[in-house]
Amino acid sequence: MLQEDFITLTLQKQKNIALIAHDNEKHSLIEWCTEHRDILKNHTLCGTGTTARMITDQTGLPVKGYNSGPLGGDQQIGAKIVEGRIDLIIFFSDPLTAQPHDPDVKALLRIAQVYDIPIANTRATADFIITSPLMESTYEHQVINFNKNIADRAKSL
Repeated sequence: MLQEDFITLTLQKQKNIALIAHDNEKHSLIEWCTEHRDILKNHTLCGTGTTARMITDQTGLPVKGYNSGPLGGDQQIGAKIVEGRIDLIIFFSDPLTAQPHDPDVKALLRIAQVYDIPIANTRATADFIITSPLMESTYEHQVINFNKNIADRAKSL
């Protein structure tokens, strides 16, 4: 691939963090947010419906809420990733319970991977990410130049 096939995105020092948890993991995520409150308060937080509300109510952290996951919240977060408005996802998922909106969850995880967004699906991973020195600085990473990709595809079809 050529250099123009990629663009550099910059995550600013103040990150846009999405907080998501399945029902059986919500209390674990709230505990985690409480433990890391001093770090999280320096960033912009959003999340899916019930999770966002519970974190705000129980930690005092301001979390912008979108719809709940089964009602399109996962897709709203995915759209924010495409817009460049999400830098990191903390998603405490429940691997032992079937989720009715599993296709939405998979779509969210896929789009985060396409845009090279860090995702923590476990408490340990979230701890490693939130305490990383990269949380306190800007970070540049390369993603596919989607505008060039679209233009090239339009010419070839």
